[in-house]
Amino acid sequence: MISKTRRLAVVEVTRTRPYDTAYHSYVDMLNSRVVAEAESRGWTVTRIGAADVGTAELLALTDTAEAVVIMGGEDIAPKFYDGATRYPGQGRHYEAADEGQLALVRRALLRSTPLLGICRGHQVINVALGGTLQQDIGENTIHKNLHGPVSRAMAGHAVVLHSNSALAASLGSSLLRVQSAHHQSIALLGDGLVVVGVAPDGSPEAVEHVSAPITGVQFHPEDPGAPSEQLGLLLDGLGERAAAARTSEQLGATRLSA
Repeated sequence: MISKTRRLAVVEVTRTRPYDTAYHSYVDMLNSRVVAEAESRGWTVTRIGAADVGTAELLALTDTAEAVVIMGGEDIAPKFYDGATRYPGQGRHYEAADEGQLALVRRALLRSTPLLGICRGHQVINVALGGTLQQDIGENTIHKNLHGPVSRAMAGHAVVLHSNSALAASLGSSLLRVQSAHHQSIALLGDGLVVVGVAPDGSPEAVEHVSAPITGVQFHPEDPGAPSEQLGLLLDGLGERAAAARTSEQLGATRLSA
């Protein structure tokens, strides 16, 4: 029997950062908003720190998830996309989280599991599929407030979506106002991905896979300063794709039993 419970995995880098409590508190607030919004929409949420459990356990814990959200956080280690070992703005890396989340994207592609990547998660999707990253976009940027505490890092700007994209359909518009806080961006695009959203400076802000229900957004719909409906609409889009997958599974089971 197919379960009617909607199961969502929200996958973070880590659930603890004792070396940087201010950053962790801010990231935890953002991640908690995704969990709360998903639960308010009927999802049963499993929240996991990828670095805390390792790849094998991460895949096991998310095995029955009907959809996955990969959240923001620290930079992906350069070794996973042949990047320079040292670069401007470099911080701490969590290679265990990188490995687990990259594996999660690749499994989602094989299974056609609906997956949404936010900020770092958007970049994880790209790297998992063979893409690369621009390691630092510089200080003359619309994508991050470089002055002040981490809690004020978000910068607002516009994003234009392709009108025929799944993302535009989910959000009900091809012109967005978003909040972002990143110093890296997609460079070489991963296999099967298309850019469906760009910022005023031309940088990729949203990607979709051509055949799998995989979407990445470089911006933060979960930020309190983002339009109030943005996160919920994205989660509703995940729910619709999960429902479509469930229906397909049920039809397949019916045919087998006929």
